[in-house]
Amino acid sequence: MHRTAHRIGLIGNDLAGSLSPALHQAEAHALGLPGYSYERIDLEGQSDVDLGQVLRDALARGFTGFNVTHPHKQAIMPHLDQIAPDAAAIGAVNTVVLQDGRLIGHNTDRTGFLAGLRRGLAQDTQRTTVTLFGAGGAGSAVGAALLDFGVADLRIIDTDAGRLAQLRELLTASLAAGQRVGTGTPQQAREWIGASQGVVNATPLGMEGIGGTPFDTSWLSGAQWVADVVYRPVATELLRDAAAHGCTTVKGTEMLIEQAADTFALLVGTAPDRRRMRSSLEHLLAAV
Repeated sequence: MHRTAHRIGLIGNDLAGSLSPALHQAEAHALGLPGYSYERIDLEGQSDVDLGQVLRDALARGFTGFNVTHPHKQAIMPHLDQIAPDAAAIGAVNTVVLQDGRLIGHNTDRTGFLAGLRRGLAQDTQRTTVTLFGAGGAGSAVGAALLDFGVADLRIIDTDAGRLAQLRELLTASLAAGQRVGTGTPQQAREWIGASQGVVNATPLGMEGIGGTPFDTSWLSGAQWVADVVYRPVATELLRDAAAHGCTTVKGTEMLIEQAADTFALLVGTAPDRRRMRSSLEHLLAAV
């Protein structure tokens, strides 16, 4: 990628609390990249958003690439010129690269969540059965990452039956020998959590302004490990309750750092310093 200027847009809803702009810009500054900006394109409150028009308008204004977040990771796909295999395999895009005038969709949530798990959990952590809450854009990447992590029996819970069926079909297409994917409703949550070594939240529940947990945390026995993709607040209600039950927890900041670094490399063409980005995030969190 041979650009001297980079103008990156973050497309999503309710982005005021996102730390991504400051995190990316801090790394660009540390690397001495000239003409770099990372700006919010907040679509909150807009009904029937035409994402194709959003992209066209942004390109006309000089944007050179995009991050995509909730709730547009799946809806944006038909508006792109090409979907990279990493994103096509899970049906969700969180990074859009402008290459030779064409918009190419990628997904770094999968690698980001996997790296966060490996950093946050011991190598010998039990992972035979895991219950995942959420089958949306984040859930699809997290589900694939859990299979990459070696989960044999992945159980996914969502209220949207159509979304569950679509994700199950996507994930089943690339299962390793001995792996299976099951889907269910919230009514099965208590039984499934009791049979799981790990529980993961990939829904917006717990975010600032939303709050809550995807299930009754009294169902945790303390034997499970619990991970959350939500990073604002860092200590979500789910993670606080899980820790109080004696569970090992993995914060959403682990995924944030790793996917941000992977995204930065795709959009800029320069490898970032992950340790420095982690330090930057710590300073940003301390300031809010």
